[in-house]
Amino acid sequence: MRVWLGIDVACRAAHQASLADERGRFAWSGRKFRTTVEDLHRLWAMLPAGVEPAAVTVIMEPTRNAWVPLAAWFRRQGATVVMVPPEQSADLRSYYAKHTKSDRLDSKILAKLPLLHPDGLHTAAGLGPGESLRRAVKLRSNLVKRRTSVLARLDALLELLGPSWHAALGADLANKTPLRFLAHYADPHQVRRLGRARLARFLHRHSRGSWGETQADGLLAAANETLALWADELDYPDLADDIAIEARLALHLTEEIKDLEERIKVLLARADPAGIVQSVPGVGPILAAQILGRLGDPSRFTSLAAIRSYAGLVPGLNSSGLSSHHSGPTKSGDACLREALFLAAQHARRTDPTLAAKYHRLMTVSGKHHNSALCHIATTLLTRIAACWRRGETYQLTDIDNAPISVVEARRLITDRYTVPAELRAARRATQQQKRTDRRHKESHSAPTNGPSTTQPTDTHAA
Repeated sequence: MRVWLGIDVACRAAHQASLADERGRFAWSGRKFRTTVEDLHRLWAMLPAGVEPAAVTVIMEPTRNAWVPLAAWFRRQGATVVMVPPEQSADLRSYYAKHTKSDRLDSKILAKLPLLHPDGLHTAAGLGPGESLRRAVKLRSNLVKRRTSVLARLDALLELLGPSWHAALGADLANKTPLRFLAHYADPHQVRRLGRARLARFLHRHSRGSWGETQADGLLAAANETLALWADELDYPDLADDIAIEARLALHLTEEIKDLEERIKVLLARADPAGIVQSVPGVGPILAAQILGRLGDPSRFTSLAAIRSYAGLVPGLNSSGLSSHHSGPTKSGDACLREALFLAAQHARRTDPTLAAKYHRLMTVSGKHHNSALCHIATTLLTRIAACWRRGETYQLTDIDNAPISVVEARRLITDRYTVPAELRAARRATQQQKRTDRRHKESHSAPTNGPSTTQPTDTHAA
């Protein structure tokens, strides 16, 4: 006898559980419990007598991270834990009770789901957000995005001082030397008081000798130009304080990212000791960890098509009768995984001739935009990574005839045969920009005009 235990997981309130048999008949429903050992043992003792632990299937939705300790506990008891996408159970609930939404109803729908929609059940493997590598790569991705936002704000603040500051500090504000300088001396009066000699020593010390008197002269010239441009109209100390805050935030985030990357490398060596994912061309330790951490064990998928669908890089399909329409990527999977695959595809197409040939065909023959072509390459790359993982083999570079070649030979072949002309790239870029709203054309294509109406008003009181 098999039983299905549907649990509506709550983050702060009590969870609710309902138990159904193989025919969908409820033994009980709406039993409340919390994530404590006592409550879990009490719930487990409520199972019918004679039911083996292996015959129990626990069905839950991935509600934030509250489901993780529950899944781990039930798996230790011998039960099978399956996860259901929230939108799937919500659609079924709306079908059975359109105007009702309650935790008790949700638990009953989950308990009956094996009868209603057996294809919607996916066995939960691993600890999900509890896995160190999965959590670490997501945290790094978030920190990188935060640092990018901080640097964008810092760049905007420097525009107030004048364009000469960007030229003096260089184009890359992520460099630690300009950040350390801006954290101390963003006031042009301070820069002038510091003087050329002390400023050069400061730059030399914090850049380990790569910056010196030349950069000091540029910063002094930028400070003099700012004072001549603004005179006493700008509050320099307050602006310097704002710039210093952003610079310190960027420095702190850079240090946190560096420490996190060291930990990620250790976790990757433990998860992929054979270096299978890292053997993919253009995939370094960080991208390999991000792909493996967010994808999980590729062997858990029933097919390579299921892996592509999980990543959300496959196109949507709307087909009825004789009509069929493909839309853009479904984006139904993990966004962090897609980000890593997109970046990996950009590097891999420059090293793997087979991927370069496909990218060249998509750009020159199919008329795809660069980003669209990279999505196709990312999908192919994910399929190859999963295939290599299942076979336990590292990635092998081959030419278009499947003959093994070296990296040098591969890049030479790509340069000779599969280089996309610059004119074609420019034409694709121009075509895409015509469809967008930019600074020069701020109005959207469906927005009403700003001018007066050319139609006559309608008199609503006319007979």
